[in-house]
Amino acid sequence: MYSQGTKGLGRIKSRIRELIAWADREICMEPDEFAFRRGWTVSRAGFGARVYRDPRFDQLRVAPPVAEEVS
Repeated sequence: MYSQGTKGLGRIKSRIRELIAWADREICMEPDEFAFRRGWTVSRAGFGARVYRDPRFDQLRVAPPVAEEVS
């Protein structure tokens, strides 16, 4: 059904995707490890880009307003 050329092209595309994923992991390995050790969440945002977030930010609350005293 498919010619050998199509299979070969598919293999080449697959290999290129693997190499790009490997390069992405290598570029971001140290910052990712740093974030994981601290319990941060890591989200991929593109090639060589990550979004790091400390989940403790979700626990922050705004302090209630303090009533001013009039003297």
